[in-house]
Amino acid sequence: MHPALTNLEVISIISSYTQRASLPALASTCRAFEHPALNALWRDLQSVGPLVRCLPSDLFSIDQGCVVLQKPVDGKMWDTVFKYASRVHSITVTQSDCLTVLERLGVLMLSCPSTPASLFPNLRKLTWCLDETRVFAEVLRTVLVPSMSVLDVQIPSASPALLSVLSSLGTLCPHLQNMTVNVRYATNDSLLRKISPFITQSISQLHHLHTLSVWDLGTQGIEHVMQLRALQSLSLDLRTSSAWDTKSPLQFPGFHDLKLLDLSTSTLQRASNFLSSLQVVKSKEIKVSFTSQAANFSGSGSETLSQFLTILQKRYDDNKLESFSLHGVSGQIFTKMSVFTPLHACRNLTQLVIEGAGDISMSDKELCQLARAWPKLQVLEITCYSNTTTVPTLHGLIDLLRLCPALTSLALVIDATKLDGIDLKFPGGGNRNKHLRFLALGNSPIRSPPDVALILSGLFPRLEQVNLAYWRTTSVYSSSQKAPVVKQRELLKQWELVNSCLGAFSIVKGRGIEA
Repeated sequence: MHPALTNLEVISIISSYTQRASLPALASTCRAFEHPALNALWRDLQSVGPLVRCLPSDLFSIDQGCVVLQKPVDGKMWDTVFKYASRVHSITVTQSDCLTVLERLGVLMLSCPSTPASLFPNLRKLTWCLDETRVFAEVLRTVLVPSMSVLDVQIPSASPALLSVLSSLGTLCPHLQNMTVNVRYATNDSLLRKISPFITQSISQLHHLHTLSVWDLGTQGIEHVMQLRALQSLSLDLRTSSAWDTKSPLQFPGFHDLKLLDLSTSTLQRASNFLSSLQVVKSKEIKVSFTSQAANFSGSGSETLSQFLTILQKRYDDNKLESFSLHGVSGQIFTKMSVFTPLHACRNLTQLVIEGAGDISMSDKELCQLARAWPKLQVLEITCYSNTTTVPTLHGLIDLLRLCPALTSLALVIDATKLDGIDLKFPGGGNRNKHLRFLALGNSPIRSPPDVALILSGLFPRLEQVNLAYWRTTSVYSSSQKAPVVKQRELLKQWELVNSCLGAFSIVKGRGIEA
């Protein structure tokens, strides 16, 4: 045997890169490979089925629709179970796990001769995405162990047994660091209100929790969340909560040291009311996603957005905020770039993403004002497509690069038909951006693809192509209106020609470097 194969670390690395189907054979090769190969084989279980199937097939039977033991589990069987279960670091339970397998695991746990926690002593992560409720509480109680650090659970219902288990999360998993809890099929907040007190009790005991994703837990729950000193990332789902339809008379201390605050809501008004209830928010990043249609906003969509951003600026630490993302489905809401003026105070902003928040009118001058407010921008994505609003031209794009030299990702709709005054040899007057590698221009109008490609190549020497994701996600070929379809197809072909030119330019540049 080669001396390197006597090194446990080397053997473990070899096992980690071995195909899963070959690991059993590798484990039986020799004693040196047995434990590392078995560790790799059992480390991450995508189903609990393998653990159940390592026991004799005649151990279980069905009696009156229930899984029962045919005989006692002897010491040899338990040795087999412990041998493999102790190696498991993560378990994923999905719809592929049939009820019979889970019921067998539940029955097996009941007959365990030692404490349930000893069965999976090294379990670090549990992901549960299953609708079945019959065995949920029993199995969950078994796998909630002190070593667990990541928990992602979708709760199918609020059974008394499950609520008891949820209330013990804090003591069963005291070292939990990352927790995501959702309720499946929760169409109103009555079920959430029933479960919230039990989740709240557990959260108050999780002093190491740094990432939390949960629904609106109510006044008491939010207060407990704010007291989690280790918390760095908080995702709150306000979509099914009616509590934030109006402003709260209460004032909460807020959050003082977050890296991310992520709000999911049905309307921006709910997000505004939630932020209004906080005295202060200190977070490096904020994400807001809303699902309201134009009908919900009526004619005041732009005003609602303006109010939200004004409240955001008042509650946020201007020097702390580095990233702001707004994702929505708002229909035909027309607004101006001036709506985002409250964010100009955030001079350290490095990322701004506005997607689906309406049709934003923006001139070259307004784009420059934006760039002057945020000179540290690295990511700028304003993906609001329209054929009726004002959009910046390539002249504005050139000024943007001059004012924000650190840009690495840019998504913007521009008018690429106005090329007058742009030197095709030195389109930016010698000013180039060598950092930008992602460029998406949506449904930008275009007139001369070769000239546009020359300009883009001159401005972004490392750009390989323009991202055409907009055309792939839009029904360009299935519209009932023939004229718009013809126009869309023609635009797509012209942007494809731009990419062909950029590809050719890259080949020529490569030849020059080799020479």
